Amino acid sequence: MPLQPNRRRSRLAPRRKESPDATQPEALANPKASSKSTAAKPPKKTVAAQPAARPAQTASPRRKTRAGKNPAVSRAAKPVAASTTPLLKVIPLGGMREIGKNMTIYEYGDEMIMVDCGIAFPEDDMPGIDVVIPDFSYVMQNKHKLKGIFLTHGHEDHIGALPWLCRDIHVPIYGNQLTIELVRLKLEDRGTGVSRVTLKPVKDSDRIEAGAFSVEFIHVNHSIADANALVVRCPAGTIYHSGDFKVDYTPINGGPMDLSRIAAVGQENVLLLVCESTNVERKGHSSSESKVGETFADLFAKAAGRIFVTTFSSNVFRIQQIFTAAEQQGRKVALIGRSMLNYFNAANSLGYINMNPDTLIDINQIDRYAADQLVLITTGSQGEPMSALTRMAFSEHRRVEIVPGDTVILSSSAIPGNEKSVYRVINELYKRGAAVIYESLSEIHVSGHAYQDELKLLHQLLKPRYFVPGHGEYRHLYRHAELAHQMGMPWDDIFLLNNGDIFEYQDGNARISGFVQAAGVLIDGSSMGEADNLVLRERRLLADDGVMSIFIAVSRADGQLVASPDIQARGFIYEVEADRLIKECQKKIEAFARRSQGKPSLPEMVESGALHDQLRNLLFERTKRRPVILISLIQV
Repeated sequence: MPLQPNRRRSRLAPRRKESPDATQPEALANPKASSKSTAAKPPKKTVAAQPAARPAQTASPRRKTRAGKNPAVSRAAKPVAASTTPLLKVIPLGGMREIGKNMTIYEYGDEMIMVDCGIAFPEDDMPGIDVVIPDFSYVMQNKHKLKGIFLTHGHEDHIGALPWLCRDIHVPIYGNQLTIELVRLKLEDRGTGVSRVTLKPVKDSDRIEAGAFSVEFIHVNHSIADANALVVRCPAGTIYHSGDFKVDYTPINGGPMDLSRIAAVGQENVLLLVCESTNVERKGHSSSESKVGETFADLFAKAAGRIFVTTFSSNVFRIQQIFTAAEQQGRKVALIGRSMLNYFNAANSLGYINMNPDTLIDINQIDRYAADQLVLITTGSQGEPMSALTRMAFSEHRRVEIVPGDTVILSSSAIPGNEKSVYRVINELYKRGAAVIYESLSEIHVSGHAYQDELKLLHQLLKPRYFVPGHGEYRHLYRHAELAHQMGMPWDDIFLLNNGDIFEYQDGNARISGFVQAAGVLIDGSSMGEADNLVLRERRLLADDGVMSIFIAVSRADGQLVASPDIQARGFIYEVEADRLIKECQKKIEAFARRSQGKPSLPEMVESGALHDQLRNLLFERTKRRPVILISLIQV
């Protein structure tokens, strides 16, 4: 049964109380710069008082800081004069102080647009959770204002939550050709009716009118084809939304990032830059994707047996280079893994894969060719348990098994948190006799995100009045804010936002005016439902301490035992000890029943929790664990 979006929602966590970053720039705490420049200063921003429910922003004092120092001095907010000019609001509903679920609302007066709608993957303390999506409450409350959804590119963290949103929101969705094709496949896969959704492919440089907004698509380089930055224009000014990008002067196809067009936008007196921060900690300039192709050519020429390559399914450029290197060595290519096939078919149908027709073979045809004639592109770059590479490494794949003489190339980097899974697979591949090549051994992966020099170039070309760093954890946003300040931007013009914060601009003044509900929504794909904090707590207890299930049959007439209790223990005791402990628990229950022959009865004592407490104490005394105890009474 396909995974369906759900209506009930529960929050990752309650809205935050006093910020734990009280000594850090918040919004960038907008400390004033220490620069003594004689240049004309922009109008001061004012900050409105916040609702009492959010004490961290009540009265919203701006903390000042000098360059290179922590903010320490506060100043009170100035009142905002009444104005008839419509407000411009920028509200991130995901992607701030986190990796994933990117989603931003741009609102002017009574009209708004949305940029991206992605998922995040669950944390380690979220057992059983499939994905995390943004909270759509604000969008649903204002869906009459929504004029369109604009997508920067087709990665999961930018389009993955659309199936849940599109059940209730029916507005045009704009994106480049590959992005729209991937959205169509995703909506079909998740069971959301595509016929109800208006998908509108665009091309680079297209401008779309949506209410008060005009949105221009600008070509950028990234690790997926058809990636775009967005220039969002409205009566309040011009906003540049970077999306994910890098500056690649020698890309595989599609041409370099359109820097000349970006420079022209910079002549428009850009009001606001919202820019990704993923690689802000990396100095210099990112490597070109073409460098990976050179490495492939060298590795393929040296390999004697089969070659397995795993990479992100969405990295069409990487897949193209694998085909190119394979054809240079006269090898056939087979694809393994559902997502790999889906992405390849989408890209190939749009002409993004350049190959000889007879190079691609079906996985069922690989036995017809010698080992040195084969390249297999597979899923599993992050060590996912059910991925093709993981199943092959552990001899669980129904069609392919890793054998001595195989070469396995992991053409990707481990996403933070996935390192253990990736190295587990690498270890198993070595045990099977394969030659394993991964990022720390060879240049077989380059990042799709801008390094410091590329970020500086964008700032220099655009020269924005205000800056909001995004797409990163707090450390990324903070470092990006520092980079902007080092380039001359006053601290007062830099905002570090939380998900849900409302950046507001009106009549030359910018401020954080409040917040909306924006905690993540946990999707439990196994039950087509959404898990709340209580469910997660129970799952963690089951994972940590196991469970004991007890079935007690009692007489309907007098409430006494009619048979020895049936007890099952799982996850907290070894099998050799289980029989002894279960018998001890049975004796405890029988003794408890004898003592309760009067009033209260055994069922009443079970209901009161007295039996549960005695069993819990016994189990802790014997095992030093506190398993979940489930007691069921059956009247006969």
